[in-house]
Amino acid sequence: MRRFLCDLCALASPLQVAPIINAVHVPDGFINAPVSAAAGIVAAGAVAVSLRGARRELDERTAPLAGLVAAFIFAVQMLNFPVAAGTSGHLLGGALAAILVGPYTGVLCIAVVLLMQGILFADGGLTALGVNITVMGVVTVVVAYALFRGLVLVLPRTRRSVTVASFVAALVSVPAAAVAFTLFYAIGGTTDVPLGKVLTAMVGVHTLIGIGEAVITMLTVGAVVAVRPDLVHGARGLTAPLKLRVGGELVDAAPASAVAPAPGGSPKKVWIGGLVTALVLAGFVSFYASASPDGLEKVAADKGIDKNVEEHAAAGSPLADYGVKDVDDARLSGGLAGVIGVGATLAVGTGAFWAVRRRRAATAEARTGAQV
Repeated sequence: MRRFLCDLCALASPLQVAPIINAVHVPDGFINAPVSAAAGIVAAGAVAVSLRGARRELDERTAPLAGLVAAFIFAVQMLNFPVAAGTSGHLLGGALAAILVGPYTGVLCIAVVLLMQGILFADGGLTALGVNITVMGVVTVVVAYALFRGLVLVLPRTRRSVTVASFVAALVSVPAAAVAFTLFYAIGGTTDVPLGKVLTAMVGVHTLIGIGEAVITMLTVGAVVAVRPDLVHGARGLTAPLKLRVGGELVDAAPASAVAPAPGGSPKKVWIGGLVTALVLAGFVSFYASASPDGLEKVAADKGIDKNVEEHAAAGSPLADYGVKDVDDARLSGGLAGVIGVGATLAVGTGAFWAVRRRRAATAEARTGAQV
C-alpha cells in the first residue's frame, strides 16, 4: 500500500494546485424527466439484481472490504487529472470495483458512491441519479468485467495477467460509459445539439480519460494482488487445484486457504492500509487535483448541452462542492470534506454490505433448518 500511495502521489504531483472542484457527473437538466425516470427504473432494477447476486460474492472477509472499496473509489474520484488542453478526468471506478469484489457488489459500490456524492456534496443531479448509476455503475461494470474475464481466460494464469486484464478492461469501460451517456442524450436530451458531434467529443475525450482510469485500476489491483490475491475476486482460481488420487479416482484437494492462513496475514492489515490510503488521498492529495473541467463538463460547455442545466437540490448542503461551509482555508475545507466523504461512504457501504451478508447467512440457516 505504501508503494501504491507513492505512485499516486507521483501522478498527482504535476497537477495544478487549486481548491477541490466537483468530479462532475450528469447534472439535473441534461436529460428530460421521462427518460430520467426510465433510467431510474433501470438503475433500481440493476441494484435489486445486484443485491441478490452480491449475496453469493460476499462473505466474512469480503463484506468489510467491499465498504472500503466504495470509500476508496470516492477518494480517488476527487483526484481530477489533466488529459488534454483545458480538460481533466477522474476515475469512474466500475472496473476497479468489479475486479476487486465482484460485478454484483461492484454495481452496489458505485451506487453507494454516487448516492453519497449527490446527497452530501451536490455532485451529480438527484433526478439524474438513475442515469449516473446506469452509465457509471452498470455499464462500466458489465463491460469491464466481461472483457476482464475474457482476457483472463486466454492469458496465462498468472498475477501479471490479472493486472494486464484490469488495465485493458478499465480502459475500454470509460468510452463505453461515454457511448451510454450519448444514447441517453439521443433519447432525452434537453438541448438541440447534433448527435454526431456529441458522440465524437464524448468518446474522444473519454478515451483519453480511460488511460488514467486504466493506470489507477492496474496500480490498485496490482497492489492488492501482490499482498493478498485471495481477496481479489478477479484473481480467484489463478492456479489449477491440486489433484489427489482417492479410490483410484482423481479429486480436487482442499484449497490451501481452507486449511492454513492465506499468505499476507489478516485481511485487517489490507483494510487498514486501504483506509489510510483513501484518507490521505481525499484529505491531502486531492488539493493538488486539476482545476480544469472534466470530460463531460467540457463537452457540455463546448457543445451547448448545458444550456438547460438546473441548480442542484442539495446546493445548500454544508459540504456542497467538496468543501466545508464556513471554513475559509481552501486546503483545510477540501481536506475535511474529503475525509468526511470517505468516512460517510465507508459507513454506509459497510453497513449495506454487512446487511446483505447477514441476509445470506439467514437464508442459508433457514434452508438448513428446512432440510433437518
